[in-house]
Parts: sequence; C-alpha cells; structure tokens
Amino acid sequence: MIIGILALQGDFDLQRRVFENLGQKTILIKYPEQLKQCDGLVIPGGESTTMSLHMRSTGLFDPLRYFAESHPIMGTCAGAILLSRGVEDPRVRPLQIMNIDCRRNSWGRQVFSFQEEISLSFDAEPPFLATFIRAPKFRPTSDNIELLAQLNGEPILVKDGHHLAVSFHPEIGSDYRIHEYFMGLFT
Repeated sequence: MIIGILALQGDFDLQRRVFENLGQKTILIKYPEQLKQCDGLVIPGGESTTMSLHMRSTGLFDPLRYFAESHPIMGTCAGAILLSRGVEDPRVRPLQIMNIDCRRNSWGRQVFSFQEEISLSFDAEPPFLATFIRAPKFRPTSDNIELLAQLNGEPILVKDGHHLAVSFHPEIGSDYRIHEYFMGLFT
C-alpha cells in the first residue's frame, strides 16, 4: 500500500513522517499522473484558499474527484475544508467529496490555537490530545456521516464512506491512532 500526500502547500512533510513511522510507503503528490501510484491520499492542513488555487493551476482538481470515487482520502484542517460540499468563503472551491459544509477558522484565529483531550469512538482509551490551529467546524449534510469525535457537541472527526475529515491536526504529537484508523479503510 502506498499513501499519497498532497504536497502543494501546508504540513505535508509532517504527514509523510507519521506514515513512515508506521512503516507505510508514501509519495508526495504534486501532479495528476502521480495519483496512479497511490492507494489512498491525505490532504494536509495548510491554507485552504492557496491549496484550492494550486489544485486548479496544476490540473489536480478533477483527477482528485475521480480518485476519491474508489480510494480513501483523509483531509486534516484545510484538507477537510477542501473535501467538503460547501465553504462559506467564495475564494475556496471545495472538491465536494464529503457530505459536510465547513466554516473556516471557527475555533479561533491562530493566536487562539489550543489542545484538548477528546474521545475517539473507535478507540475509547486513553483520550487523544487534539491540536486545533485555525480549525474549521463541520456541519453534516447527510445522515450517512459517522461522527467519530466531538468537542463541546461539535463534530471534529467525521467519516463519509471511505473518507475522513479531521478538524484538528492529528499529525502533531506521537499518537498515530487516527492515521492507523485511516489505513484500516483501505481493506
């Protein structure tokens, strides 16, 4: 199994290191033809407006949508925004892969970044320390959305078919349970 990591902008190198620490092969994706080499994809955190522009300028937008039809994708923070059906910011063109709408920076600006222990529905013990940096909030637009974690009643980790949207940054720290869960979606 090879996991592609969209490497247009953002924290793609940290995502790569997490998967390599788990013994997983990775490839940094910058061009559409590279998608043929991977079995799943991570769209990392970063700046969703910049990433949206790069996806269009590199010709990745439509190939990513096609790839999602048969391969799992995990989007973290800005990556989750890009997976959504809709975003309140007209500068961001989402891929419309997951049945969620997103509001950017809903947990506060960068200066208000925080960490919070959360419970994961697929692994009860111990709590997961989630890092929120300009994190989005999700609004499910379908009953098929599975809530895997919440904070103060707000969905922060959701599953739609074989895709994951993560409001926070699970690649920060040494707890790889969310990445391991994502790898389990490949079977």
